[in-house]
Amino acid sequence: MRTRTIGTLEVSAVGLGTMGFSHGYGPGVSENEAIDLIRQAFDLGCTFFDTAEGYGDGHNEELLGRALAPVRDQAVIATKFFVGGTPDPAELGRQIRSHLDASLARLGSDHVELYYQHRVPDSIPVEDVAAVMGELIAEGKIGGWGQSQATEDQIRRAHAVTPLTAVQSEYSIMERMWEKDVIPACEELGIGFVPFSPLASGFLSGKTSTSDTYSGDDVRRAITRFQDDNVRANQPLLDLITDFAAEKGATPAQISLAWMLHKKDFIVPIPGSRKLERIQENLGAADVDLTDDEFTRIEDELATIPIHGNRTDEDIAKLSQQD
Repeated sequence: MRTRTIGTLEVSAVGLGTMGFSHGYGPGVSENEAIDLIRQAFDLGCTFFDTAEGYGDGHNEELLGRALAPVRDQAVIATKFFVGGTPDPAELGRQIRSHLDASLARLGSDHVELYYQHRVPDSIPVEDVAAVMGELIAEGKIGGWGQSQATEDQIRRAHAVTPLTAVQSEYSIMERMWEKDVIPACEELGIGFVPFSPLASGFLSGKTSTSDTYSGDDVRRAITRFQDDNVRANQPLLDLITDFAAEKGATPAQISLAWMLHKKDFIVPIPGSRKLERIQENLGAADVDLTDDEFTRIEDELATIPIHGNRTDEDIAKLSQQD
């Protein structure tokens, strides 16, 4: 597995998002199967694993901690916290420390390599959060810190107080809103960019059809790109990546990941899956090299294809209200 550097961390070029082992995509595998899959991902060369306190109300951190315990010193773990409201700086520090201590207990570790602010509310100055992160780094409790779905302004203001290691945001061929300002700012400031949902919640695997149904807590119930009309309307995009995959002897998912890996060397996607063959496929994208000409051809063709539907936090928040 090739490696990349985000901030001061060396990680596998493709990581593993573990949320789906606990929630978000309907019924999954058993805990023992999940632990086995995480360990097999490590054996395949993945060293970068992403979780959050909010995934399964802490269950996901516990699961990942158990899975990586035998190789903890060789793995890079990223987790996330969320603090809302309008706490004063002292209270903010207490709250963040409380969240971190709980995460570390669930992970079975005395530190975490990367600690993200899980969304960045306007009610809390990013400078105040950055100051607390600086203290935690100095104490050795975290190796570095990051923000999720942050704007360029939030990134620059926070980075000026305590340098950011990475920004984690949704990014894929189907969601490119960060290309205008955030990704260039990360490049300028030496910050890694970590795309979640790099395969658009599996849409870019090319296996989605209008006959698919989703139930329970499956976020695809709320993501509009999975609506039947949008599935049909996005077929030209799937045709494009499928044709390129055939040329390269790869899969559509691998082409989708190779596209972003070619774009910038500080981009490290974290696709998630609960099937070994998909994990192997996704990690294998690190070895799919697009030439500059192939990349340009993809970009040129993408510019002519409209994207239908998207994923928003607001839509997903409505999921609990659906029958």
